[in-house]
Amino acid sequence: MSENLNQLKDLSNKASRSVVAVIDAVTQRGGFKGEELSTIGGLRDQCIQIIQICEQLQQEDAMNDKSVQKPADEQKPAEKK
Repeated sequence: MSENLNQLKDLSNKASRSVVAVIDAVTQRGGFKGEELSTIGGLRDQCIQIIQICEQLQQEDAMNDKSVQKPADEQKPAEKK
């Protein structure tokens, strides 16, 4: 289940970034009608939220990985003199 969750997080992040890029490019070229802009803006906002959540989860994962790893001093047995 954990691997599926990681794949979902990665795919969500990539897809959301791609959607934002496409929306920005098409908007810059004038590709949307005025009545479509609020819907497109809402979709873009949702994708930005997904990106932010993915970044938070990545930071939390990195912090958890650091806290699980022991410092180098604790991993080596003490040398006897």
